[in-house]
Amino acid sequence: MHLQAPARPTTCGFTAVLLDMDGTLVDSDAAVERSWRTWAQRWDADPDAVLAAMTGHPAESTVRRMRPDLDEAGVAAATRDHLEHEYVDLADVVAAPGAHDLVAHLDATHTPWAVVTSADARLARARLGAAGIDAPVIVPRDMVAAGKPAPDGYLMAAEFLAVDVTDCLVVEDSAVGVAAGRAAGATVAGLRGEPADIPVDSLADVVPTLLAQEIAPGLTQEVTA
Repeated sequence: MHLQAPARPTTCGFTAVLLDMDGTLVDSDAAVERSWRTWAQRWDADPDAVLAAMTGHPAESTVRRMRPDLDEAGVAAATRDHLEHEYVDLADVVAAPGAHDLVAHLDATHTPWAVVTSADARLARARLGAAGIDAPVIVPRDMVAAGKPAPDGYLMAAEFLAVDVTDCLVVEDSAVGVAAGRAAGATVAGLRGEPADIPVDSLADVVPTLLAQEIAPGLTQEVTA
């Protein structure tokens, strides 16, 4: 499927909210760090360099950057090794502060929303489940041709929700994710001090942001990927 990003948004309201997962909707920092440190030890990579490079990127992309010497079979094996560890390390994966309140507001106001993540489908379901979050639409890395910073995930999420991506608010916590949202044509809210169109200190600030922007009525029919 070829997805083309439209022009930058011109409307003042938002019809849908598209959320990153790790570091945004889900607090998985400790699990992510453990997994990558374990992988770095097993695959002879500098753990600090890995942690500095992996934020917002799909696992395969990080593997390629940290071990450029690996052939395609090696990249696949190293990526699989990392993911198998992440799938089961969920001990301290929880909802980010304000996540449940935001989701409750979106559901109560029938505002379409989706999760767009660099994790694959299995990992996304596992972490969202551990955090107690039931997303109506999930667009994982393995559903699109190109991961973040490419816009594909956000474009596909808007398509699933039957909304114009230029009317969407994207919430991200990394430079890679902000770039993906902007490339899609959405307005981006940046967490953790990440420069974006709208700065937000936490997810608790997203609802006031939506209300201030006079969010338009959303869809009433749930869409599932």
